[in-house]
This record gives sequence, C-alpha cells and structure tokens, in this order.
Amino acid sequence: MSKYEGAAMVICPLEERDFRHVCAVIVSGDGVNACGHTLLHISGSWSWYVHISGFYKAPKFIPDNNYMRYLKENGKREIRRWHIKLPNPKGAHDKLHELVQKPWLWGIVAHNCASFAEEVVQAGGSKAGQYFNCPIIEPFA
Repeated sequence: MSKYEGAAMVICPLEERDFRHVCAVIVSGDGVNACGHTLLHISGSWSWYVHISGFYKAPKFIPDNNYMRYLKENGKREIRRWHIKLPNPKGAHDKLHELVQKPWLWGIVAHNCASFAEEVVQAGGSKAGQYFNCPIIEPFA
C-alpha cells in the first residue's frame, strides 16, 4: 500500500482570496531525511496543504481533513508552523498556478520542499524563507 501524499491537480483548487492565511508547516522527515519537510497551509474559503513530494513530480494538494492521514501514513509529526504575511496574495496565487503546470525537479538540499514554499510566498511579496533549506534547524522567516 502506498502512503498518502495528496493528489496532483491539473488546476489549482485555490483562489486568490485563499492566500490571506498562509503558513509554512514543518514536519519531521522520513528515512535518511534528517532535515524534515515543508508544506504550505493555505486557507480562506478552502483549506489545503500543498507540497513537493518526490524527485520529479507535480505539487501535491492535501485537503485539510486529510492532513492527519498524511502525517499518520508517512510516520511524520508536525514540528512547527510559521505564519507568513503576503502583501501580494495574487502573486503567490499566480506562482502556485504556474508551478502546478510542471513537475518540480527536486534537488535534495537545493531546490527542495523548502525552496518550493519560498518561491510561492516570495512571489506573494514575502521575504520569508530558509537560508540552509533544512526546515528542522531554522525558522521559515
């Protein structure tokens, strides 16, 4: 049985107004991944988690009601959340729509789950991110 990671979407289910509440969510890693994993929690009219999971895969969306399932099936635990203010929600929305259209080339420490989240929030006007792209050891600020 494969572990639940969410679903790839042809069209992003989120609207611009959903980007009023955004958090970077840090969860524990798995296997040899000691750095943990970053997801974005985006909620407005709908509440979704979005993340990159795999070497060359499209972003995955997890509806809020399946987040605990994701944690349980993947043997993860939530470590912390960082609330992120987005001065330009449209920019973040448009960037996520763009990123949904193509697979993400995951590069371990560079171009990973943290840099995916950074691209989305920085397109929304935030300066939040991580210098080392190792979510478990540094703030997403």
